[in-house]
Amino acid sequence: MPSVPPQRGESTRLRAIHKPVPRQFRVVHGHRWAFRMAGKGPAVLLIHGIGDSSDTWAELIPELARHHKVIAPDLLGHGSSDKPRGDYSVPAYANGMRDLLGALDIDRVTLVGHSLGGGVAMQFAYQFPDRTERLALVSTGGVGRGVTPALRLASLPGAHLALASLRLPTVRTQTAIVIRLLQLLDTGLGVDAPDLLRVVDALPDSASRDAFIRTLRAVVDWRGQVVTMLDRCYLTAGMPTLLVWGSRDQVVPARHAEVAHAAMPGSRLEIFEDSGHFPFHTDPQRFLAVLENFIATTEPVSRSTEEWRELLSSADAGTAPAPHSSRGPAVAGAERKITKPHRHRCP
Repeated sequence: MPSVPPQRGESTRLRAIHKPVPRQFRVVHGHRWAFRMAGKGPAVLLIHGIGDSSDTWAELIPELARHHKVIAPDLLGHGSSDKPRGDYSVPAYANGMRDLLGALDIDRVTLVGHSLGGGVAMQFAYQFPDRTERLALVSTGGVGRGVTPALRLASLPGAHLALASLRLPTVRTQTAIVIRLLQLLDTGLGVDAPDLLRVVDALPDSASRDAFIRTLRAVVDWRGQVVTMLDRCYLTAGMPTLLVWGSRDQVVPARHAEVAHAAMPGSRLEIFEDSGHFPFHTDPQRFLAVLENFIATTEPVSRSTEEWRELLSSADAGTAPAPHSSRGPAVAGAERKITKPHRHRCP
């Protein structure tokens, strides 16, 4: 259930009372997938962003697992999962999520996706509506072309050498100086600098860097993002949908939040002030409270084949029928909240 707010000035970190949830491994289609899994109850799938891993959710998993079965995979090509020379497109990742869940005997999930993971979550909901209960999209990709110039540059030829050079001691020192300067100047990228550096550090070898570049080029080129979910957003009508964005996000611009909110009928929008691309790192207590409240106050959707056909054939997205809930009518607020840095205590 939602947390109660602590007094102003208390730490935004979650209480360190749980041991980290260790990785497990499962072979699917001949490839080894790494994942973390904990808790019992309705299933929640956490999907990380490009170059990241399930480590990004490590602080949230134990608390979220108090009331839910939480699954946090390392996407193929990331973290401790295999890094084959293969298909790293968004639809391929959605298929991978379906197959991993099938191997774990999990039928339906609430999807929580960050950045690239948000695009994968949306694709999963589109490809497998019968297995999707809710959508929570965090600083998600796929809304517009806008993306940080750093990722545009990383999609160009020669990016592999550039990424490798970032690990050289002299370049590493220069990068640390630049990051410190960005932080002192209180820039948006400065907010996310530690996380962005962590992502670079998570590419220690050629296989990791190859997988990163293949994944990036599937969604970004020199002009920006090349995939969009806007043409199919009307299909979220009646689907409980939460959008979370940091107001200072310089990786995927915060202006995309309003575009996505307008395109998704009945969605909720939470803007985290003073947060960048990783609002669940900047203020994990608040993020956990928002996510748990969203799950607690909405009903898991259940779409029949007929309803899906009606949505697809609906010429006017505004008249698209709402799906039935497994326990009653779906509840999805059309809300926009700007979250100042007041804090929530975890239960």
